[in-house]
Amino acid sequence: MPTLASPLREALKIGAAAPVGGGCIHECYRVEIGGRSFFLKTNDESHADNFASEADGLAALRSAGMRAPEPISHGAAGGSAYLLLEFLVLQGKRDFSALGRMLAEAHRKPGPRFGWHRDNYIGATPQSNGWCEEWATFWRARRLRPQVELAKRNGFDLPVQDVFDLLAGRQPQPSLLHGDLWSGNAGFTKEGPVVFDPAVYYGDREADLAMTELFGGFPREFYKAYEEAYPLDAGYPRRKHLYNLYHLLNHLNLFGAGYLGQVQETLGLLRRSCS
Repeated sequence: MPTLASPLREALKIGAAAPVGGGCIHECYRVEIGGRSFFLKTNDESHADNFASEADGLAALRSAGMRAPEPISHGAAGGSAYLLLEFLVLQGKRDFSALGRMLAEAHRKPGPRFGWHRDNYIGATPQSNGWCEEWATFWRARRLRPQVELAKRNGFDLPVQDVFDLLAGRQPQPSLLHGDLWSGNAGFTKEGPVVFDPAVYYGDREADLAMTELFGGFPREFYKAYEEAYPLDAGYPRRKHLYNLYHLLNHLNLFGAGYLGQVQETLGLLRRSCS
């Protein structure tokens, strides 16, 4: 069982601390500070920028009207990086319709261009967010190309240039995206749905919807509520595979050849759609 480092405990004036679940990258704790509960993520000092980008993303989601834990502070102390968040009790009704409406409302608010004011991370992988005026350019240069190049360095040669026709002429409204929206990054409090662990940027809202269909997906009522609030454009059922290719490549790069079959299957679907 992990133990919270003493220098960090002293720096944040932490009283009680108990390990809790919070993903596979960081150590997570429920901590008491000044008689109040908080959620603390910690790792070695090299993760300080990961936590800074997460705090930035959570603040952006909250500003767009999405329920997300409030970032309290982040930094480093005694060789450990940390992120201190509002503690949320995830024991509410699993109202996926409310989650769909919340996401649709946030997606309706337009952004300036495609990208974000800083780079961040998709899981443990750096994610480049330099601004682009054209959506297809952004997706090619900032999303697929870095993952394909990383895959090649990892021993997987996966040319994808021939699948970009699916984005020909696609210039959607830049919407603020969660960026990593799968079932493990959403929950429910008594006050309603909440999302966490973002990888935010301004992009095609379809990229968020596409990822919700990966790794088990969300219930039908989520999609019904979203569509009623903000109907999707024609062609989404084809484009979603291109958007999910990014996340599958990232899993291939993070976790290895177990994801190769799913990547190749998705490339096959895309090539058939383009032909």
